[in-house]
Amino acid sequence: MLEFSAATHIRPFTLRATLAGFMAAAAFGLVSVPVAAQEADDVLAKVGDSEVTEADIAFASQEFAGQLRNVPPNQWRSILTETVVDMEVMANAAREAGIDKEPDFQRQMDFLRMRALRNAYIVREVEDAVTEADVKAAYDKEFENYAGEEEISARHILLETEEDAKAVIAELDAGKDFAELAKEKSTGPSGPSGGDLGYFTKGRMVPEFEEAAFALEKGSHSAEPVQTQFGWHVIKVEDRRKQPVPELSSVEQRIRQDLVRAKYAEVLEKLKSETQIEITDPSLAANGEDAGGTAPEKSEN
Repeated sequence: MLEFSAATHIRPFTLRATLAGFMAAAAFGLVSVPVAAQEADDVLAKVGDSEVTEADIAFASQEFAGQLRNVPPNQWRSILTETVVDMEVMANAAREAGIDKEPDFQRQMDFLRMRALRNAYIVREVEDAVTEADVKAAYDKEFENYAGEEEISARHILLETEEDAKAVIAELDAGKDFAELAKEKSTGPSGPSGGDLGYFTKGRMVPEFEEAAFALEKGSHSAEPVQTQFGWHVIKVEDRRKQPVPELSSVEQRIRQDLVRAKYAEVLEKLKSETQIEITDPSLAANGEDAGGTAPEKSEN
């Protein structure tokens, strides 16, 4: 059974997507559940006069997502059902005890309802309002005149002594293949891959290595050994280029988040401008602080 935490709350109005995802997992054998049983109102269990439905399981799968990572997927359904049944048993007991009528509980429910409505409004009017076309347009605008940093692709052979490094340079001057020499003689972790360091920009390597590497022409190797704290290096530059424009897929999430934040601030400012707001506590009113403009995290609230 999963441990319930009063601090965890699901993202509102995601039942359709959550249920669809849950059933998709079933279709691939990740969850032991009949794929046809996907209607939100399908009853899975009865607890007194109450019913546990597919919707309850779908919401529970979202609320307990973190804990489910430690559970084999083929056990999710039974564990979630047991957990929701236990919650319903205790909820029924709370109603019989009159807890649902107590003022403190009703105040808590008022707050939770307000928060759920606020979150649902954000999903509908902010998050869903940012379309794929908006993201693509923002991407095109941001990278329209993109001029990437210069970067080089290099290999190196790391050796323990200057004499060893000079001997390797002599072999290279005589026509030996750099990658093969790196595999044979380099003491660095990149040796088995021919000393390949991939592409890197300035600021990624130790200063002595970087200065020597960026001074080399494409296709050339260092004429003198380069000493760093790691030993003696012989370097070859394979390629020089400007960093290419990043693919949309690599920056899409960040751009979407930026657009959602901006949309949130815009929507909140408009709503507040249309609403009469009065801070009645003198000490708070004196501060004149406004917490609007930054969207708090809500997916776990």
